[in-house]
Amino acid sequence: MMDFLSRLEQLQFSRWVLESGTIWAYPTILFMHSIGMALVAGFNAVIDLRLLGFSPKTPVRPLERLYPLMWWGFAINAVTGTTLLIADATTKLTNPDFYVKMVFVFSGVAVLAIMRKKVFRDPQLDQGPISGTAKGLAWLSLICWIGAVTAGRLLAYVGPVSGLPGLKNR
Repeated sequence: MMDFLSRLEQLQFSRWVLESGTIWAYPTILFMHSIGMALVAGFNAVIDLRLLGFSPKTPVRPLERLYPLMWWGFAINAVTGTTLLIADATTKLTNPDFYVKMVFVFSGVAVLAIMRKKVFRDPQLDQGPISGTAKGLAWLSLICWIGAVTAGRLLAYVGPVSGLPGLKNR
C-alpha cells in the first residue's frame, strides 16, 4: 500500500503541486479548498442557526436557495481535496485524523441532504414553530461541519509530518 501511495506522490502533477514555486500550485489549490469549505460550512451554518432560532423573523424557505451554492462548494472541495491528498498521500492516508475529518465531512453531507428532504419539503415550514426534528438536524449539522473544519486544520499538527518520513507531531 505504501508503494502505491509513494507512486502517487511521485507523479509529475503531485510534485508540481507540492514543489512548484508558482502561486498557481499549492497556494491556489489550498485557497480554493478554503473557499469551498466556506461555501459548504458557512451557508450550512446560516441555515442551521436560523433553524435554531437566530433571526426568527427571517423566513426559512428562501434559504433553500443556498443549496446549489453549498453543492458547488462541496464540488470545489472534492476536486481540491483530492488534489491535495494525492500530492501528500503517504502523510494524509496514514494519519488517523484524516479519517476523522472524512467521517465528519460525509456525515455533514448526509445531514445536509436529509435536512433538505425533512425540513424544506415540510408544507408547514414558516407557518409555525420550527420542529424538534429540524432543530436536531441543525445541531447535528453544526457538529459535523465544526468537526470537519477542526479535524482538517489539525492535520497539519497531528500525526506524520509532510515530507519527513518517520517524523511525527506529538
